[in-house]
Amino acid sequence: MPRSAPPSADPRDTALSEPPLPLFSSPVLVTGGRLPSYVKDHRKRLRARFLDGGAAAIPDYELLELLLFGALPRGDVKPLAHALMARFGDLAGVVTAPETQLCKVEGVGESVLVALKVAQEVGGRLARAKVLNRPVISSWTALLDYCHTIMAHRSVEHARVLYLDRKNCLIADEELGRGTVDHVPLYPREVLKRALDLDASALILVHNHPTGDPTPSDQDIALTRRVHDAASALSVVLHDHLIIGKSQEYSFRANGLL
Repeated sequence: MPRSAPPSADPRDTALSEPPLPLFSSPVLVTGGRLPSYVKDHRKRLRARFLDGGAAAIPDYELLELLLFGALPRGDVKPLAHALMARFGDLAGVVTAPETQLCKVEGVGESVLVALKVAQEVGGRLARAKVLNRPVISSWTALLDYCHTIMAHRSVEHARVLYLDRKNCLIADEELGRGTVDHVPLYPREVLKRALDLDASALILVHNHPTGDPTPSDQDIALTRRVHDAASALSVVLHDHLIIGKSQEYSFRANGLL
């Protein structure tokens, strides 16, 4: 469905199968399992600034450094953080980037992948916890934040359905399709079958546009009408269809299409 930022190290010294990280044009020398003093001091100062001033006092690339400290305990992570930010645009782009793309960045290995994907999952679960089992109307902003957190930076289209009970509380959030950069299959029969299984009284369709533009296509509009008609026949309310772009969303209801 097409949318509602020193000398070369000996490779044998590399920890956890991670390749040595470059310090600008050369990797950091780590000997005897100990960090060079300037790297150690930088880590200490950055942690102190984070604890003293909070996340607001730390720019994205330094927050990424903090995340990488645990994944790469024996190297200077600043060059890698800058390389990741340059390639993927911003912190959200780094954390949500596909593993195949992350692995193309020199210095990214298994431990870095795990750290980034854990951060992505934690962010999604925290956002979801703010809306699960709560009335959608009173937590609409949190719901939009959640949708952006889990979908705005996807490289292909994903379709989700949010199922609501009679009090319009979110009871289930399920991904029902993955597609290509401009299309994702979604079948009204599957959407409504799951609604009946959950005894849901209402639902919200959500999908993303990887291009960043949330403007609905003709196919988006036609599919929304089919879901609406099928839902109405079963006394299930289609509250909205949200298309998530990079920085904004498109609401079918807000734009008079529902």
